[in-house]
Amino acid sequence: MRAKPTRLRDKTICSVPVGKFVERVKDFHGATAPGVILGGYMVELAYRNLPKGDILFDALSETRTCLPDAIQLLTPCTIGNGWLKVLDLGKFALSLYDKSNGNGIRVFVDPAKLESFPEIRTWFFKLKTKKEQDLDVLLDEIHAGGSQVCGFMPVRLKPDIFAPRRHKTFRVCPICHESYPATDGDCCRACSGKTPYL
Repeated sequence: MRAKPTRLRDKTICSVPVGKFVERVKDFHGATAPGVILGGYMVELAYRNLPKGDILFDALSETRTCLPDAIQLLTPCTIGNGWLKVLDLGKFALSLYDKSNGNGIRVFVDPAKLESFPEIRTWFFKLKTKKEQDLDVLLDEIHAGGSQVCGFMPVRLKPDIFAPRRHKTFRVCPICHESYPATDGDCCRACSGKTPYL
């Protein structure tokens, strides 16, 4: 493994030393994924712009790839505890928002800002295959650019996104004989045609 550039030794992402964050990414994600590293800088930008004070926040990722892992590594929001929602809009964007009212900050990769970062731009728009890219050069540029390649804006999420979904009663499906939330109707969602299986 190559030596960490001097400028990164004192750099942090959400108070985590960059080197330690990169190790966590590799352990959790299975590789030193540029999308998770960039996602770390995006999470930090959202944190910095949240309203000051003690708010309980949730997170929304607008993609299934990479960003959910950055969120889970740097915040208490996980898919398992329900504080992280993934709404796959195909956009490399995330939001941290107040769980009581849905007000928050959305961070996204800004294509206009990528003009100054050619390696990130090439990777982001898949202008070269993964094999043709130099991962070390790309990661150096991500660390150099950090959140500079991102835009952010205040947002308010729709109540059906941020409101907690609690199932109060359950039934046994008359078709598959498994339990399901009673609010889903006369049979479970899978038996009503919403199964992911063939």
